[in-house]
Amino acid sequence: MSHLLHTRARYIALLAATVAVISGCASGGGSTPVKTTPVKIEVQETVGFTITEEARITNDARLNYNQGVNALDRGGLDEGIELLEAAVSAAPNLSAPRIDLGIAYHRAGDLEAAERNLLVALESNPQHPIANNELGIIYRKTGRFAEAKRRYETALAVYPGYHYARRNLAVLCDLYLGDLNCAKQNYEAYMATVPSDEQASMWIKDLEYRMERAE
Repeated sequence: MSHLLHTRARYIALLAATVAVISGCASGGGSTPVKTTPVKIEVQETVGFTITEEARITNDARLNYNQGVNALDRGGLDEGIELLEAAVSAAPNLSAPRIDLGIAYHRAGDLEAAERNLLVALESNPQHPIANNELGIIYRKTGRFAEAKRRYETALAVYPGYHYARRNLAVLCDLYLGDLNCAKQNYEAYMATVPSDEQASMWIKDLEYRMERAE
């Protein structure tokens, strides 16, 4: 039986039109004061939560970020990484570009760079559910199963209905930790959120069969 982790292709984060732009329009020997407005970061509707950050960001950083996201959408991985690196350099304290950059490096197969960027993103928000879930996937791939479990659980503590993390945790407990009770509990919680996942439904039946045989 094949178990495939449901992995986000990338962190879908959109900088809303109210992004804070640092402007310095010279007039009469001075400049306009910097105005800071919220940077609103929205994930896909299927995830079900919105994260808002306060930051100051230059217009160039916003442009690089948006173009980097668009490049990733087109499959331009190298271009997307380059643009996101530029956005990160200009706005190092903003988590969204860091998370997208980490996931882009993950897709490129550079797990070390992916982990590094996700950890930096978590410095400003240690409980960020998406960053923790993505880091959990990397830890699972690199054999750090206990740490992967902790990352998934951190994400779920913030948003229990985050079904990507719930499914990842269920698979981790099932295939890598051998904790069948943990697996069953999280598979069922996942199915309560995504009842249409027929593959996961089959996994639960197989798990229940194995648990019965173990008794």
